[in-house]
Amino acid sequence: MFRLSPPPHSARRCGGRILASLLIALALAVAGWFGWRALGPPPPAKKAAGAVPVVSAQVIAGDVPVRLATTGTVSPLQSVEVRAQLSATIRAVHVREGQTVRAGERLFTLDTRNEEANLHKAEAQLAKSRADLANAERTLQRQRELFARKFISQAALDAAQNQADSLRAQVAADQASVAASRVARAYGEIVAPIGGRIGAIPVYPGSLVQPNGAALVTVTQIDPINVGFSLPERELPELRRALDAGGVEVTAQLDGGGTRVGQLVFLDNAVDGASGTIRLKARFDNADGRLWPGMFVAVSLAPRTLRDALSVPAQAVQTGPERKFVYVIGADDKVSIAPVKVLLIQDGRAVIEGVAAGTRVVVEGAQNLRPGSAVVEARSERQKSS
Repeated sequence: MFRLSPPPHSARRCGGRILASLLIALALAVAGWFGWRALGPPPPAKKAAGAVPVVSAQVIAGDVPVRLATTGTVSPLQSVEVRAQLSATIRAVHVREGQTVRAGERLFTLDTRNEEANLHKAEAQLAKSRADLANAERTLQRQRELFARKFISQAALDAAQNQADSLRAQVAADQASVAASRVARAYGEIVAPIGGRIGAIPVYPGSLVQPNGAALVTVTQIDPINVGFSLPERELPELRRALDAGGVEVTAQLDGGGTRVGQLVFLDNAVDGASGTIRLKARFDNADGRLWPGMFVAVSLAPRTLRDALSVPAQAVQTGPERKFVYVIGADDKVSIAPVKVLLIQDGRAVIEGVAAGTRVVVEGAQNLRPGSAVVEARSERQKSS
């Protein structure tokens, strides 16, 4: 049988040394950790408690034009339907659709052979009447000489005088007939009554036209051009005062960008009782044709100006349960409530009453404030993006 013998003395000494080394390493690690805590960097300081970051702006004093904005309709200054004045066929068309013409420029030529014949007939009748009148005047002169010598009676002289007077009236009537025939012949040349742009032409050479028929063409003046629009009747007093003072500028927004400035030229003589609005018109130069009849355009005008008005960014005005107010930042960087009256809001700014010019008010961050809250200025989103 085998018997277990105890470990030798050297093995026990080796195990003791390993255990001592592990204990020493553990002690050094604990000492190093405590040393790092003692000598390491201090923790970051905490923010001051209660300071709310906000964005503020000053109350600005200055003149603020009160701009009225609406939508208007472009309408031509003049638009004329050209019609024939006599029944005839078209001999020639001298313009094309969409062409720009001047006043008096020839548009159509009609077949006026019938009118030419009537004119010649009237001229011949006039010549005959003039010859008859000349003969009657010679006869009247002879009758007067005979009457002076007592060779004829007064009745014979009166008959000669009556014949001469009748022929004078006939000559005048024939002259009027000749003039009427010339007018009828002139209707054969149809000219533009105004300068403008030609519309669609529904007739061609050979077409029969009549005075009571359809229009041959429409001529529309587009330079200058009008824009009609309506405004609430409450603006009527200021509009009248501005017109009496020398006119009101009206700005139109053009398609594709840009604006055009014109003048208010018409204020209707009555308010529309159904809508409670007043009709107006503004006139614009339109040499480039950017404004076209029938278009809808955005227009704005400023008939009055608020002098030395106080304004703040519109988002600075808060709405309370009873009134509107702003948060005013005091010298100690604490806020208080200041009730205000809003007179106007336009272009992102509010015209108010109730605070002094130069006062700092909260624009962003008001949702976290209470009266007496301490605030600190922060960068706005616009400043961060820039």
